Amino acid sequence: MKSLLQFWQTWAVLSAVAAAATAILAKAGVEAISSDLATLIRTAVVLALVCAVVAFSGSYAEIPAVPGGAWLFLLLSGLATGASWLCYFQALKLGEAARVAPVDKLSVVLVAIFAVVFLGERLSPQGTAGVALIAAGAMLVAWQ
Repeated sequence: MKSLLQFWQTWAVLSAVAAAATAILAKAGVEAISSDLATLIRTAVVLALVCAVVAFSGSYAEIPAVPGGAWLFLLLSGLATGASWLCYFQALKLGEAARVAPVDKLSVVLVAIFAVVFLGERLSPQGTAGVALIAAGAMLVAWQ
């Protein structure tokens, strides 16, 4: 029998719980400081945590084997992450977490669209309906 930690769904749910905590904690943390400084502090913590995980797992040994294309895509992904976090913290600084987070989660809709367009993935009719409902729900929450 498989452990729950062997299913992608478990990790996705854990990611959602952590992201929810992130929004609430970030909103509280950004109240008294600039959004850019808050992003820097959060990024430093993330970097330290991930370095510890990689060191503990021994994954540093894999660095020389990372292909050039992977480096490029991960570099671009890092730039996109940084831009996302800077924008997210500014939005939290200016708006309510309960309205900012759903709009941020429109990224789910964009990922589905980009996956179809750029990666050749296919959405089932149920998947398409789900993505449309996510978009509609985010808009309803954001624009009350």
